[in-house]
Parts: sequence; structure tokens; C-alpha cells
Amino acid sequence: MMKKQLVNLSLAAACLMAVGCSVSNEGADYEALMGYDTYYDENVMLPTGSGDQFSEFADNPFVKTSQQNVSTFSVDADGASYAILRRYLNEGRDVNPSSVHIEELLNYFTFDYASPTGNHTVAINAEVGECPWNPQHRLLRLGIKGKELTKKETPRANFVFLVDVSGSMAVKDKLDLLKSGLKTMLSQMNPDDRISLITYSGEVKKLLESTQVREEHKIVAAINKLNANGYTNGGEALKMAYEEAIANYDPKCNNRIILGTDGDFNFGITSTSALTEMVEGYAKKGIYLTCLGFGTGNLNDEMMESISNHGNGTYHYIDSEEEMMKVFVHERERFVSVANDAKCQVTFDSKLISEYRLIGYENRMMSNDDFKDDKKDAGEIGAGQTITALYELVLSNDLDGKVGKTFVTFDFRYKKSLDAESFPLQKTLEVEHIFNKNGRSHDFYFAAGVAAYGMVLRHSPYKGDATIDMAQKLVSGNLGSDPHGYRAKLLELMDKAK
Repeated sequence: MMKKQLVNLSLAAACLMAVGCSVSNEGADYEALMGYDTYYDENVMLPTGSGDQFSEFADNPFVKTSQQNVSTFSVDADGASYAILRRYLNEGRDVNPSSVHIEELLNYFTFDYASPTGNHTVAINAEVGECPWNPQHRLLRLGIKGKELTKKETPRANFVFLVDVSGSMAVKDKLDLLKSGLKTMLSQMNPDDRISLITYSGEVKKLLESTQVREEHKIVAAINKLNANGYTNGGEALKMAYEEAIANYDPKCNNRIILGTDGDFNFGITSTSALTEMVEGYAKKGIYLTCLGFGTGNLNDEMMESISNHGNGTYHYIDSEEEMMKVFVHERERFVSVANDAKCQVTFDSKLISEYRLIGYENRMMSNDDFKDDKKDAGEIGAGQTITALYELVLSNDLDGKVGKTFVTFDFRYKKSLDAESFPLQKTLEVEHIFNKNGRSHDFYFAAGVAAYGMVLRHSPYKGDATIDMAQKLVSGNLGSDPHGYRAKLLELMDKAK
């Protein structure tokens, strides 16, 4: 489908020069025309999202347990992939298979997992059942839940809002939506929380010094001043935001940068590797990074995910007021990390399981030796957040008489704070769970439906008999607790994907 779209002005400049037109070298207009910015032209028709960047990856393959019976990965608490595909489908566009991360589709939703007990801030669970798209195989579901925090337990926030005000943000579903989200979040915060506001385009500005939320009028006035123009010097802006966070750092606080942008950095530090290296250094000083993506046309998904991952944070995509409410209001407690450097290690009995395949988490795989190494960075889990992982299993032919034998051991490690030692948790399942005829949980079948849907959208070579119809049946019969209707709305997206 062709749609009104953002147009890169460097292309416009090249076209003008090709026909002998001159280009004025006057201020920001010239800088924009030479490729530093984009503008919104309702009369120009281009394929919507044509400039969005996603890293290509291959699905995890089946692994023979005789060759490697241990699988290790970092948790992924992002949910951006689901919101991006929703944007594409709602606009009648094909979904780029590289934009579909099945772990992010799963972790967009909250599952009904048991809460932690005792001194732990995380609880784990597991169950196994028949694999819907390949009935000869089994599907293993692993679940993780972060502790929910009371108001008294929630640490004071020390946030730096880092806002992209380059020219391409001058669209209703970008800067206006972001401003609305910031003000909504502000209304949910405590009076003693603190906010700084830094903007970037052609130059980087500190628009608001660290200010207590009790001075809400002052913060709102600063947000209202946000206007988009100029090019995108995001690298220097990140540096200033981190320095601002460090200047106001409090070890008892949730010290976090919240970056809102429509995508790529096109001036100053621009390479993903250089940006990743920079945020890693600051993350070691106790500063978390949350990335919020807006709009289409120049979204650099790979960069956003990479810097949030290495910056001890999460990456969300905001495509609507509804998603803004989800991130800033309904799930705002997830800005507080209750589990740091969270890692999973799954060990299969090679005599009982012949092959396994981790569904998703392709860019979160870790060396088995990294699991117990507390110096190795991994993912963070927010308060009340649930994480889900699925393995497709091929059974061995030697299961008779193996009742009571453990076929899988699920080990999990996490830190309560970034500089602490990790805590271990463990869950095992025995052979009898494989053949248990009792029904599985709603969460098991819902997760299977989400995974089937993701594999169809990815054109996965491992999708077996999976279809959108199958995914709909699995989801529709297992909506479970759905207070905000997110699961029910997934069914509408599945219709659109058809």
C-alpha cells in the first residue's frame, strides 16, 4: 500500500541539483536539505515505513542433545516488536519478517504467573504439553515473574527525559504523542520524584534542571515548549543525559534516562557499535536506559534495541495513545528493575530428549560459561513483569519406564542490584509431566498461539502446520485474565494479517 510519508530531504536536494536548481545555504533549512533531516509532505507518496531499519536474523535451529544438551540465554523484556507489527497491520502494510521477534511478542503480554515468595524478587515456573504445530513434538513453556512493589517499596525516581526534537519529529504521532505521554506519566509520579529534560536536534539543550515533581507546573511548561526542527545529534545528547543523571545520582533511587525518538541518529556519533560502547560504560555506573520509538520512515530498530539492551533497559514502540497509556500508566511500575542481569540456563537429559529448539531470543543467546559469571551483562526485569520462553522438543524413543526421571532442569540467576552477587533459582520437570493428560494452563495455549502467529509472520521454516487460523483458536480460547483487553485485541490483528 502506498501512503503519505516522510521524505528524506537529501534525496530532494539531489533531485534539485540534478536539474540545475541551486540550494540555498542558509541555516537549518540547508542542513536539513543536505540530508540531516526529514520533513512531512502530504503530497508525496512513498511506501510507508520504507526507511525503517531492522537487523535480519535466522530462527534458532533444532539442536541435538547428544552434541549440546545445555541452552543459555539472557531474558528479553522488550515489547517493541508487537507494537511495530500492529502499526504495520493497522495501516494495511505487509509486516517485515525481520521486525518480528517472537520473544517480544510473548513478553508484550502479562501472564498469570505466581508471584515471588520469601526474600526473592523473582519466581520461576514451567510446564510441558503437546506442540500444536507438530503434535509429534512437545512444547516447553518457561515462565518468570518479577515482584510487584507496593507504593512504600517503590524507590524514588530520578529521571532524565531525553527528547528528540529534530524536524522529522514534527508529526502528530511523534512529538505530540510523546509530549502527551510525558505529561501523563508525570501525573502518576510522586511529589518527591525528580525530572530533568534535555532536548536534541541541531544542538543539545538542557531545557529543565532536575526538578521535583511537586513543581509539576514548571515541568509541564517545559514539555509544552518542545518543538521540532533541525537535524539529529543524538550521540552528544545521550552523553549530556548520562552526565545529568550522574550529577543527580542517588543510590537509593531509580536512576534512569527515558529516550524518546523516531529513529536514527544522523549527526555526531551515529554508529550502533559506538553508541552501544558508550551506554555500556554509563550502565556500569548505575544508570538505566529506556528507549521509546515513535513513527515510521526512519526507525532504526536495531540501534534502539541494542543501546537499550546494553544500557540495562528496555525498548518500547509507541504507535498510539493506547500504547502510551500501557507503557506510562498501566505498566509504569516496570520502570523499576527488580531483577538485574537475569539469565536462563536449560539442561536436557540427552537420553530422554533427542533435540530442542528455543523459539525466539536469537539475539540474546549466551555462552554456557557466562551463566555463573556475574560480570556478564544480561537483561533486566521490571516490577510485576512476566517473561516467557518456549522450547520445541523432540522426544527420544526411550521414555518407557522413565517415570520419576528429570527430563529438563531450568536454572535461573539474577541480581537484586547491579553490583550485587547473583541469586540462583531452579525448577525441574519429570517424564510424567510429558504424558500428563490433564489440560495445560490458559497461559500455555495462549503462548503457543502467539508463537504460532509469530512464526507465520516470519515465514519460519520451523512453523510446521502453524497457520493464523490455528493461532486464533489457541488465543481465543485462552484469553484468561485480560483487564485492559490487550489479548482480545490480538485477535483483531490476526484477522488483519490474513
